Amino acid sequence: MRHLYVMRHAKAKQPSGNMTDHQRPLRKRGKRQATAMAPVLQRWQALEGQVYVSTAARTRETLDDIAAQLPESALINQLHLDDALYTFDGEELLAWLNALPDELEKVLVIGHNPALVDLARWLDEATPTSLPTGSVLHFTLPFTPWSAMEQGCAELVGRLTPEEASYSLFKRLAPKPPDRKGSTSKQLRAMLTHQCRMVRALEPGVMAGVDAEFLHQYRVNLRRSRAVGESIRSITKVPGLKKILKRLKHRARATSDLRDLDVFLEDIADTPPPLSSATYQGLQQWLQDCQRAGHQALCEQLSAPAYAEEMQNWQRFIASDDVSKALAKLTPKRIKAVLNKRIARHDEGLAALSSDSSDTALHELRKGVKRIRYLADLNPKRSKPFLAELKRRQRLLGDFQDLCTRQAWLSAFSESPDNDSEQKEECASWGASLEKSKHELRKEVLALSPLAR
Repeated sequence: MRHLYVMRHAKAKQPSGNMTDHQRPLRKRGKRQATAMAPVLQRWQALEGQVYVSTAARTRETLDDIAAQLPESALINQLHLDDALYTFDGEELLAWLNALPDELEKVLVIGHNPALVDLARWLDEATPTSLPTGSVLHFTLPFTPWSAMEQGCAELVGRLTPEEASYSLFKRLAPKPPDRKGSTSKQLRAMLTHQCRMVRALEPGVMAGVDAEFLHQYRVNLRRSRAVGESIRSITKVPGLKKILKRLKHRARATSDLRDLDVFLEDIADTPPPLSSATYQGLQQWLQDCQRAGHQALCEQLSAPAYAEEMQNWQRFIASDDVSKALAKLTPKRIKAVLNKRIARHDEGLAALSSDSSDTALHELRKGVKRIRYLADLNPKRSKPFLAELKRRQRLLGDFQDLCTRQAWLSAFSESPDNDSEQKEECASWGASLEKSKHELRKEVLALSPLAR
C-alpha cells in the first residue's frame, strides 16, 4: 500500500511592491503553523519517504520551519525542489504524480491550492472542499504504478489543520469569553453557553491528540460547567439538571487517566527519573502505549452518535426556560451563602486532617477547593487575594494528587511480567522517594490556615 501526504503551504504574506507571487514569504503566523505541523508529519510517518516541494518561497519556508524541529540533516537525502509543483492546476499536479517512480511508497507533497484540493477530491471525492493553509491530508493508495492511478482509487485516512494541532493557534479562532456585564443570571447563562461552545470547539484538537493542552482545556470547561450547575442546584430545583450534571461528570472522568498520563510523560521527559536507561525506556514506552490506548478509546466515545446527542441536549438545556427561571434566583446574596457553606466545609475538612490522614482525605479537600474556586469566580466582588489563595491551594493539592497518580502508574508498570526483579527494585526505590515528596507536601497542607479567616 502506498501513502500520499498532501500539504498546503503555511500562511504567506500578500505581495507588495515588485514582489511576485513566487517570492511571497511566510507570515509570522505561517511560521507558527509550519512548526505546529512538524510533530503531525512525524507521527504520520510522512517524513520517512520522499519529500517534494514547490520552488515558491512560501512552500520552501514551510519546509524549512518543519525541518527546524527535526534532527539536523534529517531530510537532506529525501528533499526535492520541483518547479512543476508551482502550479494551481489539478490536472497538471495529477500528471506530475503519474510520473513518479514506481518504487516510491511514501510521498509528501507541499504545494498550492486549488491544485491540491482538486487532486485530493479526484483521489477521494469524500475529501472536504477546503484545505486551509498549513493543513495536511493523508491518503492510502493501492500498490499499483503511479501512472495507473484511477479516479477514486485512494482513501482519505487523515486530515489535520494547524489549529487542531496547536492550542496556541486554536486560541486565535476559539469562541471569545463573554463580557462580565449585566445581571448575574445573564452573566451565568453567557458563561454556560461559552463553556459549551468551547467544549465543542476543542473536540477536534482533543481527537487529534497532538497538543495535550486541548484535553486539559476540554476538562476544565466540562468541570466549570458542572460547578456552575451544582451551584444552581444547591439553590433551586431545575428539572433535568441532575441528569445533565451526571453526564458532564461522566465525560470529565473519561479523560482523567489520559490527562494523568500526559502530565506524567511530560514530567519524566523534562526531568528524567532515577532509573536505569533500560527501565526508563521501558516505562516511557509502557506509558505511551497506555496513552495511545486511552486516546483511541476517548476518540471512539467522542465520535459516537450518543455523545453528539448529549452535547445537543446540553445546549438546548442551557437555552431552556427552566434554566432561565433558575438563573433568575441565583443572586449574589444566594451565591455568597452557598460559598460560605462550602468554605466552612473546607475548613472542617482541613481541621480534621493529620499526618496519618489517608491520601483520599487530601483528594477530597482538593475537590472542595476546586468547587469553592469555581463558585467564587461567579462573584466579581470577591477579593483578588482570596482568589489567589484558592489557586495556591489548588496547585498544592494538585501536586500532591500528581504524586499519588505517578505512584499508581509506576506500581502498575512494575507489576508488568516483562520486568525483572532489578527493574522492580528500581521502581520501588523511586516510589519511596515519591512518598517522601508527598510527606513534605502533606506538611504544607496541614500548615494551611482556615479560609474563613
